Amino acid sequence: MANKKSTSRASVRSVGGRLSAADRDKLVMTAQDVRGRAYAPYSKYHVGAAVLTASGRIFGGCNIENASYGLTLCAERAAVASAIAAGHQTFIAIAIVTENLSSLCGACRQFLSEFNPAMAVILADAHGKRKVHNLRDLLPESFGPNNLKE
Repeated sequence: MANKKSTSRASVRSVGGRLSAADRDKLVMTAQDVRGRAYAPYSKYHVGAAVLTASGRIFGGCNIENASYGLTLCAERAAVASAIAAGHQTFIAIAIVTENLSSLCGACRQFLSEFNPAMAVILADAHGKRKVHNLRDLLPESFGPNNLKE
């Protein structure tokens, strides 16, 4: 069960097929909040992410480093794992907050495309700057479940 700070209720509103400003703000605020709980003793690079499910719930996740580096868990995958553990598998958008407006890694792009290749990706920094992308634009011609069908 996720703690109260990592999940919240949000209403999914669409303006011209896009997320409302209020929904973007809720996602970024949740990602900013969980970013503060990141476990990053090696890189000192804290990342927070928040996903918005089709049912309107928001789940947060932060990066969790490991001394072996290869076992590090990105914030984006932590947020999705939290949502899936609570029974949600359809995602509308994700917000990622870093210190310097960095984009998500290739592994996370591929991981997210499994659930919705057209989801909105909101990149934000600790100083209030934002960029909004479509996941398809960040990972063109991704490999997905449809590639496995005969």
